[in-house]
Amino acid sequence: MIQWFPGHMAKAIRQFEENIHLVDIVFELVDARCPFSSINPEVSRISQGKPRLMILTKADLANPNITNQWLSYFKNQGYAAIAIDSKKNTTGKYITKVVKDLLADKIDDAKERGFDKKVIRAICVGVPNVGKSTLLNQIVKRRAAQVGNRAGVTKGQQWLKSSDELELLDTPGILWPKFQNDDIANKLAMTGAIKDSIYHSDDVGLFALHFFRTTNPQELIDRYHLSEDDMELSDVDLLLKITKKVGMQDDYERASMRIILDSRKGKVGRFTLDDVNDLSTEEEE
Repeated sequence: MIQWFPGHMAKAIRQFEENIHLVDIVFELVDARCPFSSINPEVSRISQGKPRLMILTKADLANPNITNQWLSYFKNQGYAAIAIDSKKNTTGKYITKVVKDLLADKIDDAKERGFDKKVIRAICVGVPNVGKSTLLNQIVKRRAAQVGNRAGVTKGQQWLKSSDELELLDTPGILWPKFQNDDIANKLAMTGAIKDSIYHSDDVGLFALHFFRTTNPQELIDRYHLSEDDMELSDVDLLLKITKKVGMQDDYERASMRIILDSRKGKVGRFTLDDVNDLSTEEEE
């Protein structure tokens, strides 16, 4: 099974535990393409007792109908939840409004005690490459956090001031010491939460290929110039076919990475890897 838990992530979890008492609310970012698989159980454990806002990032790359199902699921579980496209200029204002509504009682209480403005402090946590830095830069309206389309760009914690009303503590992307199963590991790898050098690209490429031929077959055909007959091939034979179609001869590992990168960029259509209906009774509990 794929595992990736470098030392800086263990340190980030410790710092999260140390700083949780400083904040009014936790912004828990999950990837809208795998909103259940990208929930970090460590965040749930440490955030006990704090208000949490579930923010489904990269919603512009996910299946919108399934995103709505996940929003309903989280709200039914008692969480405030929103879906966003972090690159939109209006995202920062939207989140600020949502937070002020969620913490309206605390803000009113501060006013009653003589504070004209209650400064809301939030901590922003999520798996690597979930879009935290892009979101934070939208909220603070400047390039305050380093952005990169790969896992592990943010290495330390930093406070960012959005306005007189909101301060944000940025944190590095954190995973957890052991994934529950191979499916979760593959989904996190496919969406970029795990460093690409950690896993075998053909394993994740085959996982992606099997998913797309089931859910987005026409997009797969169009992207790689396949025929209907090609879709009858096994996953392995279809991967070899695509390898040749994209001019990579027999380099199926390189072709696998092409499929992974294409999926991350939305070139095989909008998709969501997690299905609400697949949750077992045990997971829901």
